[in-house]
Amino acid sequence: MAKKNSEQKPSEKNVGRGRPRSRWATFFKWTVVFTIWTGLIVAGVLAYYAWDLPDLDKLETPSRRPSVTILASDSSVIATYGHLHSGTVKFNEVPPFFIQAIIATEDRRFFDHIGVDLLGIARAAITNLRAGRVRQGGSTLTQQLAKNLFLTPERSFGRKIRELLLAFWLEARFSKKQIFTIYLNRVYLGSGTYGVGAAANRYFGKKVRQLSLRESAVLAGLLKAPTRYSPLRNKKLGLTRANQVLDNMVAAGFLTRRDAARAKSEKLRLVGRSTGSGARYFTDWILDRAAGFVGRTDRDLIIKSTLSPRMQRIAEDKVAGMLNKQGRIRNVGQAALVSISPNGAIKAMVGGRRYAASQFNRATQALRQPGSAFKLFVYLAAMEAGLRPGEFVIDGPVSIKGWRPRNYSGRYLGRITLREALAKSVNTAAVKVSERVGRQNVVKAAERLGITSKLKGHPSIALGAGEASLLDMTAAYAVFANRGYPAWPFGILEIRDGQKQLLYRRSSTGAGRLVEPESVRKIQSMLSDVIISGTGRRAKMQRPAAGKTGTSQGFRDAWFIGFTAELATGVWLGNDNSSPMKNVSGGSLPTILWRRFMIDALKRAPIKPLPAP
Repeated sequence: MAKKNSEQKPSEKNVGRGRPRSRWATFFKWTVVFTIWTGLIVAGVLAYYAWDLPDLDKLETPSRRPSVTILASDSSVIATYGHLHSGTVKFNEVPPFFIQAIIATEDRRFFDHIGVDLLGIARAAITNLRAGRVRQGGSTLTQQLAKNLFLTPERSFGRKIRELLLAFWLEARFSKKQIFTIYLNRVYLGSGTYGVGAAANRYFGKKVRQLSLRESAVLAGLLKAPTRYSPLRNKKLGLTRANQVLDNMVAAGFLTRRDAARAKSEKLRLVGRSTGSGARYFTDWILDRAAGFVGRTDRDLIIKSTLSPRMQRIAEDKVAGMLNKQGRIRNVGQAALVSISPNGAIKAMVGGRRYAASQFNRATQALRQPGSAFKLFVYLAAMEAGLRPGEFVIDGPVSIKGWRPRNYSGRYLGRITLREALAKSVNTAAVKVSERVGRQNVVKAAERLGITSKLKGHPSIALGAGEASLLDMTAAYAVFANRGYPAWPFGILEIRDGQKQLLYRRSSTGAGRLVEPESVRKIQSMLSDVIISGTGRRAKMQRPAAGKTGTSQGFRDAWFIGFTAELATGVWLGNDNSSPMKNVSGGSLPTILWRRFMIDALKRAPIKPLPAP
């Protein structure tokens, strides 16, 4: 029995010693299995997203909207539409400190990592955990390029996997300098610009190689949030961001503190800020017309316009000042102003109170009743029918099939001349003249001078009961500043493509006379009396001028349209919903606004008489 027991002990010892080896073997076996399956799953996921990668040929043939750059008459930039690009910028054309600014701010280990920076990701994660919110991102420049070139901005696991795969593909296919160069030429930098070449020109009017350290820091700062930090939108915020970039360069060892301080003190000069956002009413208007000259094209376009930046600023300031001071008091919600040269070239256009709030252009799109401003066509038809300014008409009650017009004053003046009737804007006299010469002749006169809206031959046509746009009415008055020749409005001088090839240039219309010289002289003289002694007295200034007031029924529209030898300008005040203003007639606020604009706009021009026909 003792022997039997002794024989069993070794076996028990062997069994005890074998258990640890069995557990480790099991652990190793399942670790291998788990690793294999994990690898297969990861490989499957990568294969799935690799199969679903976008077309990599987009790197060579990117799709974009053609850009349109609109210049003022002095070649300053007014507005840009679409995606603004420039020629490809090479790596050796970029100032070293510009490259350093981007590296220090966006990806300090760019020239060391393989497309993904694990240290950068870890550092960003720690910073974000300490801050309790997202303050840093871990994406490399290569990842940003992959996202910008091939992917959408969506936040998803699948997009991030594709971004990583594309980053590895870019690193495998291109050198670091090539990747950085592609990035520089494709990155969005605000204000519709893509690439550092377009941005340098848009913001500073320079080539990339000409950028200063301060300007380079501004552009590098745009990478984080191009719209928010755009110096054209918020210069103070853009400079604050640029200072952060300079501090980053110091921290990365690219700059000394003294160099950074010197750069921060440098004055920043921006281009393309000559006009306010109100000029967009004008640029929208001419953009709609550009296709009529060059057709639909996929080429970038540069349009040189007729707009005067100085006059545009004056127009915007005067309109804003009038509405800010009188708008609430007199219940005036909107205003429009358009000013053109005698040949029809638009020099200033304000289509409303604020373009950002409403893009509806009240100078070109709104059709409103011009009131007595329409009497121009009544008296033109009369002069062309052989009547003279000194002829008499009886200002008294009139009835046409039950319609009985009244004068604004409520009184009748009796026997007056046509000159007096127009100067004092006598309604009954205008109706009698219209009936005498024929309503259809009045309509034809209006259409001949450029009124494009539908006009009906009702007796009330003499009092401006039809509708017209401010631009059409102003152009009609400009005919008499142009000695009787057409003043068809235009805003485009020439159009070139992105390579500066000329596609269109405006030439003389060669159009014949619209109004005979004798009628031009008579109308000029009668409209001058409106300002000298009539309803437009508040428009009087130190140079010869002529014009006419207009007020629609119930004070819903108030106009003044007038001209000098240099400019024809029209002003309209009212409300979009046609609600009445508080006793605002054409002879009040519109006439005052017209005078204020014209005095400042013509401050540099010598005084001239009205042009002889």
